[in-house]
Amino acid sequence: MSDTQRLTAVILDERTVARRGPDIEQERRVAIHDLLQENTFAPAGMSCGPYRLHLGIEDASIVLDVRSETDAPVARVLLTLSPFRRIIKDYLLICDSYYEAIKDAPPSRIETLDMGRRGVHNEAADLLLEKLNGRVAVDFETARRLFTLLCVLQARK
Repeated sequence: MSDTQRLTAVILDERTVARRGPDIEQERRVAIHDLLQENTFAPAGMSCGPYRLHLGIEDASIVLDVRSETDAPVARVLLTLSPFRRIIKDYLLICDSYYEAIKDAPPSRIETLDMGRRGVHNEAADLLLEKLNGRVAVDFETARRLFTLLCVLQARK
């Protein structure tokens, strides 16, 4: 990984975020921390990184507002939200079930929910990779963490 093909900051557009509970806040903190520790992020045709990413939702689009280290605009990538709606809903529902289960469910139930959660998360990362293809080069783990942050933007509790 090149030092120029990476993110050094991720800022969520808080205007698009409803009130979040502690589980969602923890997901946000972990996703951003892990993403900044290791990622691959290279907007097509750009070589002026590393980058700062402002991530948000506008109208029915996911907005990746890519900026330089000095916060100068580099690229603005819009992805329609519609292909992600079902998978975001599924992921948030399974996460809710998982968080409830870890309180008092048997380990086998927790493990089953966690496996389902990882499966949906991987499916979402694949979808994000497909939609970013030709616009922004990211690796699978970066796509997974970006999807987590999309879910944080969509979470309603």
